[in-house]
Amino acid sequence: MKLFDVYPLNDIEIVKASGSTVWAANGTEYLDLYGGHAVISIGHTHPHYVKRLTDQLSKVGFYSNSVKISIQQQLAEKLGQVSGKPDYQLFLVNSGAEANENALKLASFYNNRKKVIAFTGAFHGRTSLAVSCTDNPKILAPVNETDNVTFLPFNDEVALENAFSSFGDEISSVIVEGIQGVGGIRVATESFLQKIRSLCDKYNAVFIADSVQCGYGRTGKFYSHDFAGVDADIYSMAKGMGNGFPIGGISIAPKFQPWYGMLGTTFGGNHLACAAALAVLEVIEQDNLMQNAAEVGSYLIEELKKFPQISEVRGRGLMIGIDLPQEFANAKKDLLFKHHIFTGEAKPNVIRLLPALNLSKADADKFLEAFAKVLKD
Repeated sequence: MKLFDVYPLNDIEIVKASGSTVWAANGTEYLDLYGGHAVISIGHTHPHYVKRLTDQLSKVGFYSNSVKISIQQQLAEKLGQVSGKPDYQLFLVNSGAEANENALKLASFYNNRKKVIAFTGAFHGRTSLAVSCTDNPKILAPVNETDNVTFLPFNDEVALENAFSSFGDEISSVIVEGIQGVGGIRVATESFLQKIRSLCDKYNAVFIADSVQCGYGRTGKFYSHDFAGVDADIYSMAKGMGNGFPIGGISIAPKFQPWYGMLGTTFGGNHLACAAALAVLEVIEQDNLMQNAAEVGSYLIEELKKFPQISEVRGRGLMIGIDLPQEFANAKKDLLFKHHIFTGEAKPNVIRLLPALNLSKADADKFLEAFAKVLKD
């Protein structure tokens, strides 16, 4: 048997990692400013994280959700505390797509409606309804096609108001990333998020804040939507939640009432996943990583804005998009193979920076120095 060939791969095998540094099988050292799609939130192989997982594994790694799992409640309490939403409820899954799928389903249960508002540039996952809300026809299989999802222009308040005026009583939910990741690090304006909140209130629709990539402290606030000063009804999360261990979840407002069998999962909320997620929150809190993300991120953004070759710099905290002219289409490759720095990419020609939240200023400077060379070559 061979692997199903769906990933374009760099010819690099990572065999060791620590903090924001990874090492390849041939001994080459790399600076990691991508964290495997924003997954590494507290740095690779953080000692507290490793100990948390090791200790848990020596006790019990898994049992199903048919029994009491007290570490789930510990995680819920810590998440409520660190996120500033202690009165919300937590449902645990394994990935961001699952989180969004369950958020959309829960919204439909709540108001017994079918229609969903999503936005151009959105990426919400690859499962059935999540991919239907994703603005990429190439990955939408015929079986995923539905008339229940309407796409509106991102950050267009007039289009949003018109949609609600036309069929607001049919809208189950509005799903929106606080900062679009795959869409090129495009920030939702505060007034746009506030408009979503007010219209959802008026029409009893559900505001789903997709925080899979832009959440968990990456922007300097726990959820990037928090910059708008309003609360969503459901927050979806994954990526940095487990620092590499598969875990996702939805944080659910008090107005939603659960019933047995409403949602379910086999592996979601298992002992190891919860241990990983607790370790992440403990390190974020103890090491003030949201503040570090805000400070180092602001420094990077301000320094990048000084490069005359860059078309635009977007983002918040350590979620940064660098829009480049076509002539620098190979910048990501050059950073990786000439300067040994991992970054991400969004089409067309956007470099994505999604490093660990404890990225140091020294490593930020190392990137800036290498990037300056790439733009001069």
